[in-house]
Amino acid sequence: MAKINIQFTLFSAFYSPLISTMSGGFLAEEGLEPEWSVSPPGVTAIESLKNGSAHVVQSALSQAFGPLNKGEVPPAVHFAQVNEMDGFFLTGREPDPDFAWKKLEGAEVVLFGGGQPLAMFKYACHKAGIDFAKIKAIHPGNAADIDAAFRAGEGTYVQQQGPFPQQLEADGIGHVVAQVGKQIGPCGFSSLATTRDWLETDMAKAFTRAYIKTRRYMNETPAAEIARTEKPYFPKIDEAVLAKCIEAYQKLGTWTPHIEITKEAYEATLDIFAYNGVITERFAYDQVCALPPKV
Repeated sequence: MAKINIQFTLFSAFYSPLISTMSGGFLAEEGLEPEWSVSPPGVTAIESLKNGSAHVVQSALSQAFGPLNKGEVPPAVHFAQVNEMDGFFLTGREPDPDFAWKKLEGAEVVLFGGGQPLAMFKYACHKAGIDFAKIKAIHPGNAADIDAAFRAGEGTYVQQQGPFPQQLEADGIGHVVAQVGKQIGPCGFSSLATTRDWLETDMAKAFTRAYIKTRRYMNETPAAEIARTEKPYFPKIDEAVLAKCIEAYQKLGTWTPHIEITKEAYEATLDIFAYNGVITERFAYDQVCALPPKV
């Protein structure tokens, strides 16, 4: 077995296609033994590609915009999608089957303080026709800080990835009222990144074969079965909660069967970050993305 080092920028059930390459045994079938980690707070997983400690990382297309804005060549290339939709949920204190985004104006909302989660949320507000400036935003910190703040009574609504919202529901603390991804539509939300050199290796081809099988598995397998195999990766989350989260992402369509980053999804991402003023130039697809190895 050849050891493959994988690093996550964030670790949640939203990234189940990469988690299931391990939990579903697909990497092992290709002779690869995964060793995984999560990048330290304040450090992107791209750093582990730069220092050679990881072969593949979970990242986002927007990671490349910083270097490109400076006229630099990004250190990594994004070669496969993980999620083709925003995976954040909006959870309220009370059930609200008639929720409308207009209700966020004037309300206290616990949100991520920056980066892609905030950029996507602002774009969703734009698409919903509401004024983000009228929201009373609360920014406690990272995902764990946000969860703790809402549990402690801060905010009327909270922005979180699964399975945090589903656990809030199970604990009787909150109720999911909306999905940000439905408001935005398909885009290049999160991705797999590596170096261009690694894409030429036999290991990259073996990984790609495993990932193709995993994408099919994510769409054809009942959520409860996926949750059962992934449960060891989520020791603090109830298995039923994990299954509910995975089922929500399956229904949202975030884990489409194809693995390549489509040009349509890439262009949608450019639209989002141009709206937020993060980019002033529409960078070419091949400056950020590459096709996966042919297998």
